Amino acid sequence: MRRKLFEVLTVSVLITALLAGCSEKNIEETEADAAASVASSAEEKEMTPADMRVGVFIYKLSDTYMSLFKDELIKDLVKAGFKEENITVVNSAVSQGYQMLQLRKLIASGVDILVVNPVNTSKTAEVTDLAMEAEVPLVYVNREPDAAEEIRWESESMPVTYIGCDARQAGTFQGKIIMDLGFENIDKNGDGVLQYIMVKGEKNNADTYFRTRYSIDALKKAGWNVEKLAEGNGNWDKNVAEYVVTEALEENPSPEVIICNNDMMAIGALEAVSKSGLVAGDDVYIIGADAFEVALEKILEGKIVGTVFNNYVEQARLTTGTILSYMKKQNVAHFYGSDYVKVTKENAETILGIIREGDETEEEY
Repeated sequence: MRRKLFEVLTVSVLITALLAGCSEKNIEETEADAAASVASSAEEKEMTPADMRVGVFIYKLSDTYMSLFKDELIKDLVKAGFKEENITVVNSAVSQGYQMLQLRKLIASGVDILVVNPVNTSKTAEVTDLAMEAEVPLVYVNREPDAAEEIRWESESMPVTYIGCDARQAGTFQGKIIMDLGFENIDKNGDGVLQYIMVKGEKNNADTYFRTRYSIDALKKAGWNVEKLAEGNGNWDKNVAEYVVTEALEENPSPEVIICNNDMMAIGALEAVSKSGLVAGDDVYIIGADAFEVALEKILEGKIVGTVFNNYVEQARLTTGTILSYMKKQNVAHFYGSDYVKVTKENAETILGIIREGDETEEEY
């Protein structure tokens, strides 16, 4: 009897051990299968351009330069495999409050990356914090945040980048274009002083400040005597600039140079000069910035003496490349610069070609 009981107990223990072994094996296999499933799922969910939702915020879509940049960026993104229906463009209408409201809405909807042309560069820390809290990479374009903000990105290893040109360079190049005309040709009244009218962009804008300051600084550093006859804010707008210059000409009918912070204002200045009876390119020289197509045509006609090319084609390419780098979890610099190019009658045709052919340029990403 004892022997039989012993045999029964022995069989029971063996079965229990065998079942336990099978359970451990099944658990191990289940865990291995689960891990493989997760890895497979992660591979399947790896982000591609077609999956990415991109938010593009423009401070004011009626701004000629930013409208051109926006169109070029969308074309580049689509070429790189992004779906146009996944690209949301927001016109911030020069309202910091509205830009922040729409940023919050788009982040809540699940955007994967943000491209922001800030309304107010002094408020970019708020935009950065909003994006970082949501763990969304951020690319600023055209309007550069202040140095303290960029230092913060670096020190805290934030996925934030600025893409654009240095407005100081734009102003300096404007001054050099004026100098290249020769003082003896500009000094119409022979008094040894360059008399000028300055047409500025928007108030409290970095480009306005630096383009204005550095254009005149370049002349002064070259030893030129200059006299400001009048100045006013044309707000990057042709019609506003025409009004500003018309008013200035009533008080100062014989300026030698009209310096404009951008090309649309240079076109407005040209309109005002023509209506006043002065001959642009002879009685008075007009200079702009950004190299818009309409201004390049006037340069070729001899009515505007020069501009500086703010290469929105290149900057759109840089923005697309940066977005792809963030998507691929690659190292991304906090700043990508694009140099201005001095433009006069000698190279205006070449710059026109770059602009007109930009849509057809094939770029590998």
